[in-house]
Amino acid sequence: MSGIGSGKAHSSDPVSLLKKGHKARQEERLEDARAAYEMAVNLARTFGDTALLAEAVMLVGKIERDLGETEAAIEHYQEAAALIRSLGDPLALAHTIRHVADILREAGRVELAGPYYDEALILYRGNAGARPLDVANALRGAALLKADTGHVKTAIALWREAGVLYEQVGVAAGVDESRRQIARLSSVG
Repeated sequence: MSGIGSGKAHSSDPVSLLKKGHKARQEERLEDARAAYEMAVNLARTFGDTALLAEAVMLVGKIERDLGETEAAIEHYQEAAALIRSLGDPLALAHTIRHVADILREAGRVELAGPYYDEALILYRGNAGARPLDVANALRGAALLKADTGHVKTAIALWREAGVLYEQVGVAAGVDESRRQIARLSSVG
């Protein structure tokens, strides 16, 4: 395998390119990360490896999001979601579409974000293997969306559920945010 330590990746090895991209992203060399991930996308397409392609496309989306390129990030995450949907992996799909929802919500496109949160929560709740932190993060985004659209009671319920899960996994910041949001919404609702 190519040497991550050497900073080189074989141009014919998408896995090495993904590792190179991860390293570059950790080092905040986002353009280098994007280039490595895009090369991995091209190779995964050539090899017909749908799972690897989905991962690489999603990683390009992460970089686009890091760079503030919202439309490109949405497109990449939506493509990754379609690929993952074809693979039949409900938890990976839930995670991916939750990110689509987050990006849309952050961009103020709340009418488009809602169905993504709804589907992510259905997938998470329907799968006993769902990680509580992933579910809590989806609940958090859905709660923010509901609060932004004036659905205060629903937002409070979602924050309560998220807070319980954050407490279960020991994420104090999530517990604190849930409590603050519930108090804030209770005072306006």
